[in-house]
Amino acid sequence: MIRYQLKTSLLTLRYFCCLFLLFNPIHSIALFIDSKEIERQLSNSAIELNKAGHSDLQRFYAARNYQPVWLSGESESPQLKIALAFIASAEAEGLNSQDYQLQQLAQLLQHSDQSSSTATELEIRTTHAVLKLATDLSRGRFSATATDPDWHIPRADFDAAAFLQTAIHAGHLEASLQKLSPQTLNYQLLKRTLAHYQILLKNTPEWIRIPNSPSLRPGDTYPSIPLIRQRIAQAYTADGLPEFNLIPSVSQLYDTELVAAIKAFQAQHGLNTDGIIGKNTTNALNIPLEWKIRQLRINMERLRWLPRNLGQRHLLVNTAGFYLTAIENDEPVLNMRIIVGRDYRSTPSFNGTLSHMVLNPYWNVPASIARKDLLPKQQQDPTYFTTAGFKVYPAQERGAQAIDPGMIDWHELNKRFPYFLRQDPGSHNALGKIKFMFSNPFSIYLHDTPSKSLFKKDIRTFSSGCIRLEKPFELATFALNQPSLPEKFSADLESDKTITTHLPKPLPIYLVYITAWADEHEKVYFYPDIYDRDLRALRHARW
Repeated sequence: MIRYQLKTSLLTLRYFCCLFLLFNPIHSIALFIDSKEIERQLSNSAIELNKAGHSDLQRFYAARNYQPVWLSGESESPQLKIALAFIASAEAEGLNSQDYQLQQLAQLLQHSDQSSSTATELEIRTTHAVLKLATDLSRGRFSATATDPDWHIPRADFDAAAFLQTAIHAGHLEASLQKLSPQTLNYQLLKRTLAHYQILLKNTPEWIRIPNSPSLRPGDTYPSIPLIRQRIAQAYTADGLPEFNLIPSVSQLYDTELVAAIKAFQAQHGLNTDGIIGKNTTNALNIPLEWKIRQLRINMERLRWLPRNLGQRHLLVNTAGFYLTAIENDEPVLNMRIIVGRDYRSTPSFNGTLSHMVLNPYWNVPASIARKDLLPKQQQDPTYFTTAGFKVYPAQERGAQAIDPGMIDWHELNKRFPYFLRQDPGSHNALGKIKFMFSNPFSIYLHDTPSKSLFKKDIRTFSSGCIRLEKPFELATFALNQPSLPEKFSADLESDKTITTHLPKPLPIYLVYITAWADEHEKVYFYPDIYDRDLRALRHARW
């Protein structure tokens, strides 16, 4: 922690020193840059750049006959000030300003009146930094698939050279640069929280740690209660929730005021608001501010990977937060809890289009689930398949007659499972009364479930990869774009017949893994890194 704070302090000092040099120059730039000098430096690769960066610069300057943008002989260049301010803003977006040569630009600026070569290098490097940052803000600093191999949502294309050319020509450079990062309320609130946390980290030398203890319930007395009060006081400084504003006390009683604060803290961290300070709540209390800052940064990066337009009506499934949100005209109209894949069958991040629903579905059991999950149950209880409504078929003969489970010696089977299982519709069916289908290479869909009690759990990783829904019929209403379920739909449900219902219009759906999230009430939530994807992504980013 001390090493991180020292590093942060040094970076912050260097950052503000650069800002001072950039916006308070000791002299004015009044040097004319010749277009031939720009062309010469680019043609001779006098400035070392990567291949993609050099190509963008060539296209950009060739389109304007190598005329300078930032240094054109004026005593004060408003364009240059806009560009440098934009580059300095990288820190506020959770990025590193040194990746965009902020310090080097400050040094070049100080000596740019000494030679045309130095001034030209400032011109070219400023353009390169603007193009690079523009690209990173519009579609992410890192490759999504390299940073998170479980992320399969394509990133949008972005031509930074064409964008910058258009913005300059139209005379709205500053406004265009400001709109590059996601303008959603969610992203902007994470950005604001990041700035606040970074300041707080410098002023908070140590984040209180709560020792392990038995589960604490309202009314209990325990020695760690005063420490928990202090930790909640820190949370009030960080997040400002009114429930966190406790009256200072050294009492060891877990009283009603602290219970209300803990419930608010549990809600903020995606936990059941039962007021019980158990293992998950203690773990959340012990997350240091340093980690939350890293969490904010990597999730802002994930939001930059997403398309800017998700659709007028769409579904957003956050597997990390165990929530599904139906959105219409940028407003959430339906929220529900979900159950996602176990850690070894983790639900990937991808997008698709919801096309139809199946009422009273059969469950065609994947072979791996049949062998790993269901076979042990049948081996333990010879009546399991029959009682749960499973039919057994030869694996290679789907049109064959069902086999009597009692005729098979299930204990002889282990790695080899030469059968196909299908569960009939009914009260025991694992898919419940309805499933929602959309094409994807992972054979994942959304569905109802008879196991309603699991929605009360904190960490809801119980499925085999598909998404179980808390409110499937409310989702059906949204998918049909109706105020309520049509009478025929309800009658079809009650018929127990397997019926396919197509949506009047395909509905975009995005399955994402976002562990830091802000809602329409301007509250920021932090969710457990259930699949360790934050950790993996942060290691890749070296953040």
